[in-house]
Amino acid sequence: MPKDRSDDDDTVAENVGGIDTEVLEQIGQHLRQSHRFSEIVFQPEYAPSSVVAEYDTGYFPAAIDRAYLQIRWYETNDFNVHYSEQYTDGDQWECRWDRHPNSHNTHSHFHPPPNATTPGTDADYARDWRDVLSRVLEDLDDRIKAFWA
Repeated sequence: MPKDRSDDDDTVAENVGGIDTEVLEQIGQHLRQSHRFSEIVFQPEYAPSSVVAEYDTGYFPAAIDRAYLQIRWYETNDFNVHYSEQYTDGDQWECRWDRHPNSHNTHSHFHPPPNATTPGTDADYARDWRDVLSRVLEDLDDRIKAFWA
């Protein structure tokens, strides 16, 4: 189960409005078409404002016990896309692509691995969720390919 980030939800939601459930459903349907993922969960109880995509662990070295994406998309076209790898020794590797009002970066920014530090790096993202998701998946495909290079 992903970390409980409900406090993050509350803080961001004050500034960006509600979750765009229609876009979130479209994102979930899109991710279901990818062989990368073993399971897509729409608004799970532990993350009711998200769609969570569980990676097929066959893409990862045995030391990685679990990898997932947790995506929130807001009515303002702001978003959070959080990626986490969880290791068998208890460590984790995380990063996050964000677009929302904040006090630590520009509106659009990236929280780099290995622990999605704040402040992150200012970034530019497309407005359309499809373009944002393509960029994220390309970055993560590069990460996965590097395990096997």
